[in-house]
Amino acid sequence: MNKTHFIDWGLIDYQIAWDKQEAILKEKIDLKLSQRELSAENQTPIENHLIFCEHPHVYTLGKSGDMKNLLLDDVSLQKINAKFNSTNRGGDITYHGPGQIVGYPILDLEQFFKDIHKYMRFLEESIIKTLRHFDIKAERKKGLTGVWLDANTSEARKICAMGVRCSRWITMHGFALNVNTDLSYFDNIIPCGINDKKVTSIEKEMDKKMDIEEVKLILKKELCEVFEMELI
Repeated sequence: MNKTHFIDWGLIDYQIAWDKQEAILKEKIDLKLSQRELSAENQTPIENHLIFCEHPHVYTLGKSGDMKNLLLDDVSLQKINAKFNSTNRGGDITYHGPGQIVGYPILDLEQFFKDIHKYMRFLEESIIKTLRHFDIKAERKKGLTGVWLDANTSEARKICAMGVRCSRWITMHGFALNVNTDLSYFDNIIPCGINDKKVTSIEKEMDKKMDIEEVKLILKKELCEVFEMELI
């Protein structure tokens, strides 16, 4: 079992969280590069981190995203108390806000498996298994990243978005699970560049406000089981 440090940053500005991730990532990459010539037994293991947080209202655009998918100008953003950030993660545009569990695994995949596609599928599986605890049947949608409900019907709706970056097999960015999210903020974007797909949340599907701390506990447990890691 790979030991992984867990921390909950609580409600934190998106740019501050990004800067903190980048600092952690740089420290790990620098350590990995400094040990390239050492034998395995003489190397200091790279520490893994799993970070949870929530962000104030913000729209983020992945490096391959299209600004046309943000339907607001600067004045309109100010009116709804939201910010905009371009990022270096994969994926297109998405929204983060209060009531959403944002997860940032900073993992050295060389300790797990060197396969970024498998990593994405493992993240999806962890979310799918978490939602089963609430009798929500979630699934993948062919050709699209993330977790969906009624994925292959006209009622398809996304409940968890994902976008990651991987450098020297160390990951950053991650996933955003809608728990008690104000879904009206998604009306201002074309989520992930997909025109005809809806979004949803656990609150909407259950028709009641959720205990987000309970959801976090279940999600941590499922991530640990899927990735065979132990949180410390």
